[in-house]
Amino acid sequence: MKQTILSILDLTSEEISTIIRNAIRLKDERKRGIPHRHLEGKTLGMIFEKSSTRTRISFEVGMYELGGSAVYLNPKDMQLDRGEAVQDTARVLSRYLSSVMIRAHTHTSIQAFSAASSIPVINGLSDKEHPCQILADLMTLQERFGTLSGIRVAWIGDGNNVCNSLILSTIRTGMKVSVSVPPGYEPDAECVHRAEEDGYVTFHATPEEAVAGADAIYTDTWISMGDEDERAERMVAFESYRLDEPLLKLASKDAIALHCLPAHRGSEITDAVIDGPQSAVWDQAENRLHAQKALLIALFGLEEKIR
Repeated sequence: MKQTILSILDLTSEEISTIIRNAIRLKDERKRGIPHRHLEGKTLGMIFEKSSTRTRISFEVGMYELGGSAVYLNPKDMQLDRGEAVQDTARVLSRYLSSVMIRAHTHTSIQAFSAASSIPVINGLSDKEHPCQILADLMTLQERFGTLSGIRVAWIGDGNNVCNSLILSTIRTGMKVSVSVPPGYEPDAECVHRAEEDGYVTFHATPEEAVAGADAIYTDTWISMGDEDERAERMVAFESYRLDEPLLKLASKDAIALHCLPAHRGSEITDAVIDGPQSAVWDQAENRLHAQKALLIALFGLEEKIR
């Protein structure tokens, strides 16, 4: 059965719990050298309209370790760059591949591809959401706190695609998200509305108010891909939204610092925090691999192989 993961809400609460549980198990098996080649014969196509480090490497290595293969697809090397319709490309790739992951400029292009595809499609990043990143984040929080329900995460900085998916994840997990962003950089209104109805999100005038008592503080780059022309004004707008040691001290005693990378050290986060004892950034980055392996297994309905 075809499944698409364009939003974190495309997964149920139970499915998210299963993916996290399986990801933790796959992580343990990898450390112990236990092979888990559960996707032999499967091929993942990876379309990258935007550059990538963690997304490309984690999916490519993940498919290899699961016994499958991954094909890197640059739109500039495909007929997409010469005007072929997204829908036509989707129909053709559906005849060749087992699944497709797309890292795209616009969410609508992934939706159009998915609508025409007959195989599973994964949103590897769009301008609206980043569900794969959030699965790794949820795994990291689960490892650190043993639960997601009731955990409070403070988001500081730009209300971007990662922020949108984090806010939506409260609907499925029982987490609470407190947000502080500069005026004009708010997260997507539709995502906020859905979370206000069925999840938990609050907004705060200052970063200090948002992080007070939080279990985790999450930040991201102030200048995402595509925002380079706004660099000067963004640097001014976000100046007081830096995750530094004084801000971290306002959170709970055992709070962790999160950043989905790449980090611009000294801008949105300081060296002392990202390299400090409360940083979970490197576990968070590693968990992209394990969470995506568990997601791929779930998309192919092969969870029983790791039970």
